[in-house]
Amino acid sequence: MSVLCNVEGRLVPPDQAVVPVLDRGFLYGDSVYEVVRTYSGRPFELDRHLARMDKTALRIDLTLPPRAVIVRELQRTLEAAGNPESYVRIVITRGAGEFGLSPFLARGQNRLVLIVRPLVAPPEEQYERGLQMAIARTRRNPPQALDPALKTGNYLNNILALREAHEAGADDAILLDLAGRVTEGTTSNVFFVQRGVLVTPPLSLGLLEGVTRALFIEIARTQGLILREEPHGPEALAAADEVFMTSTLREAMPVTSLVFLESHGEQVRKVADGRPGPVAKRLRAAFREYVERTHLRR
Repeated sequence: MSVLCNVEGRLVPPDQAVVPVLDRGFLYGDSVYEVVRTYSGRPFELDRHLARMDKTALRIDLTLPPRAVIVRELQRTLEAAGNPESYVRIVITRGAGEFGLSPFLARGQNRLVLIVRPLVAPPEEQYERGLQMAIARTRRNPPQALDPALKTGNYLNNILALREAHEAGADDAILLDLAGRVTEGTTSNVFFVQRGVLVTPPLSLGLLEGVTRALFIEIARTQGLILREEPHGPEALAAADEVFMTSTLREAMPVTSLVFLESHGEQVRKVADGRPGPVAKRLRAAFREYVERTHLRR
């Protein structure tokens, strides 16, 4: 098993992977990216991920390489890495140019970088124990500023929230918007269950349209669950019957306690009885069935 990088078609180990210091992705976060995982060695829902990358690139006026090139280089890198299962980060920067903020200073040549490493999925015991999530003091960027719906290389908002969570001893953070409503985790989407109804924040609050989030919404509806996309404050999570996070790597991970990071200190509160609930387990099993049916049997 190995970590392997593909920098503009050149396959190299991480210590040999370099980009120019004047690359706009390095200097300004002027880039787009996607994270893909494999099941049975094959990229999962790649079309959905690349479609989302297309949307982000269009919004920031960044020209992408042809999709066939991205897919070809991805497959070539996966095969060369030879991992049983892989985590893949696909990064496309605006490329290098003259020093300065203006995107018109770029020379018009994007840069494709892929990073493939062995997949390190959460251990099953984590699903039995659940996460402790901190309600961060750092607020989510509003859509009118740096829209969280754009999956770009600028991740400082999430980094600051995650630092707060780790300093408090929590596993991860949940960010609120400027009005105090729940948006998302640093790398995951939020769901909670209250009296049999599944709830997740609406995209209009300012959050990333997670590929796994969309799949779980589809699966929940096929399972006959009532699902609502509506805004709530963090107290709704504390009062919920269960809370869970969805992401490419975590699938559906239960949350069993919350740390409220308040100006006068920290308050730890259990979610329900402090144990994972049945809906997350049921939906994760249905998700695995979806993977088997649509991905592994083809």
